Amino acid sequence: MTYRTRMVLSLTLLSLSAGCSTSEWVHPSRPKDQFTLDYNKCQADTLRDPKLQQGIQLLMIQATERCVQKQGWRLVEKE
Repeated sequence: MTYRTRMVLSLTLLSLSAGCSTSEWVHPSRPKDQFTLDYNKCQADTLRDPKLQQGIQLLMIQATERCVQKQGWRLVEKE
């Protein structure tokens, strides 16, 4: 699977999960539109990790979310 295909698939999965979810990513000092940029950077970093290049999507998503959390983003329930 090519990098471009993985990126499109990941963004599609992210969009679908966000549409069905009642939670959102928030940061104490960054605007919401910054999340996509931070997520994409973390995802690109994850795709470069040789241990995660075996194509196990769940592990890649988890690693990307850990990266985003290290940048200060938190997943919180919407009220």
